Amino acid sequence: MTEGKRTLSHADREMAFRVATKSLPTWFGTEIAQGMTDADLKAALEQVLGIWGGSCGPGRLDVIHQGSGLKIWAGWHVINHVTERPIFAGKQTLAMARLLYGIEDPDNPQLSLL
Repeated sequence: MTEGKRTLSHADREMAFRVATKSLPTWFGTEIAQGMTDADLKAALEQVLGIWGGSCGPGRLDVIHQGSGLKIWAGWHVINHVTERPIFAGKQTLAMARLLYGIEDPDNPQLSLL
């Protein structure tokens, strides 16, 4: 870790994910309630994350997102997406969306343990 960079906590990672995907429940609320296959969820997240976007400001977490690869970067510093690894990418992003938004997979016959 370089000078001035603060390690992300679990709460920071969750906040970054919610910032990057905040329109998912609004745009796909019906689909979320019915359950989404991995393919459907991937397509929805690609749309929500868009080609490229982000959010930052004084005293706020810097968040960058990209639909291609379902990538989300975050940090308490200015993110360099070229040299830094995303905190979520691909299947990690799908799993986090299912966890945070309670999205069931109709293709998965396993009963929820919750």
